Amino acid sequence: MAEDRDRDTEHTTIVERDGGGGGGILAVVVLVIIVLVLLWVFREQLGFGNSATNINVPNSIDVNINQS
Repeated sequence: MAEDRDRDTEHTTIVERDGGGGGGILAVVVLVIIVLVLLWVFREQLGFGNSATNINVPNSIDVNINQS
């Protein structure tokens, strides 16, 4: 048994590089979408908009064009 442990053995590690690596980009996109959804859900508590916001849109806009 002791002779088995005295032998030099070589170990080979195989690293496959093709067909992968896209998971990081997908994780960032999902994280951004989750943050945007949470901001939209809690927009009133965060002060991004509330029912007291008034938007006034005029009925008409007068535009003068001077042609020479």
